[in-house]
Amino acid sequence: MMKQTVLSCIQPSGELHIGNYFGAIANWVKLQDQYRCIYGVVDLHAMTVPYDPAELRQFTNQMVIDLLACGLDFDKSILFIQSLVPEHTELCWILSCVCPYGELSRQTQFKDKSTELSSSTAGKFVSAGLFTYPVLQAADILIYRADYVPVGKDQEQHLELSRDLARRFNSQFGRFFPEPQVLSTETPKISSPADPEKKMSKSLGSKHYIGLFEDEDSLRAKIRAAVTDSGTLPPGMEMSPGVTNLFEILRACGKDDEAASLMKDYEAGNRQYSRLKEAVADSLVQLTGHFKARRAEIAADSESVKQRVSDASAQARELARETLIHVRKLVGLPGSDRDT
Repeated sequence: MMKQTVLSCIQPSGELHIGNYFGAIANWVKLQDQYRCIYGVVDLHAMTVPYDPAELRQFTNQMVIDLLACGLDFDKSILFIQSLVPEHTELCWILSCVCPYGELSRQTQFKDKSTELSSSTAGKFVSAGLFTYPVLQAADILIYRADYVPVGKDQEQHLELSRDLARRFNSQFGRFFPEPQVLSTETPKISSPADPEKKMSKSLGSKHYIGLFEDEDSLRAKIRAAVTDSGTLPPGMEMSPGVTNLFEILRACGKDDEAASLMKDYEAGNRQYSRLKEAVADSLVQLTGHFKARRAEIAADSESVKQRVSDASAQARELARETLIHVRKLVGLPGSDRDT
């Protein structure tokens, strides 16, 4: 029996942080043993905002290496680079012709990102690509006829657009695309150490995230400086967001017993957080140390990695071509040579 297909992608936006790992990538690694997994580094999406071409190329290559260092395996999943599979953009155009303008105008991420760009000192340019990229995101999913997409809460709206476009296409041209389902998994919500009311994010500045390959001294300094509380909490609050975040990180690192022991101290009224911070820092140093060693090993054979990701992208492209053969027939476009 053929395994069901899981599809997930990530933009090459530079350094990964622990929020990326615990919130998505650790789950991707586990899914490789249960499903047919297709993972993409979506460099075309990174072009929707002002960028440097050389940096984009560098970040794309580095993202592949970083994902492999985290545990993705060419022998267990297909890890491709989006721009090496041009069928994505062809399907994007076809889907854009069945996508209502109103649906795109309601996408909250476009509103948030365009507001951010418009108010930035870098300028007020907002590209049409930023507006239409949810259609490309839908094409990323539908072109592999994915059964499941593991997504966070902030991405559910885009998955719903993918499902809606699949329904619209099927209604207009005949049933072909499955409606991708959310693959719900329990993932920890990691917040900024400097502002635990906010999600960990590089856009907030360096003190707001902990890099997955960060230098040990810098990592420990950020945890030492992490916001906790003064020991007195407002009525009705059992634990401050900062302390909750530290315990969340400790558990995410697999240190359940240590977290349980420290929680007993907390519940007994011991609100000295130095031991908790030290435990969190030690756990992260252990975790990231493994990733850094693995990344150095992989990067030393970068030419082999480039060949493997090229081969995997060719494999992804073959799957995408099969989809486009059927789609072109359904929508009335000329077929390929293989279709004659």
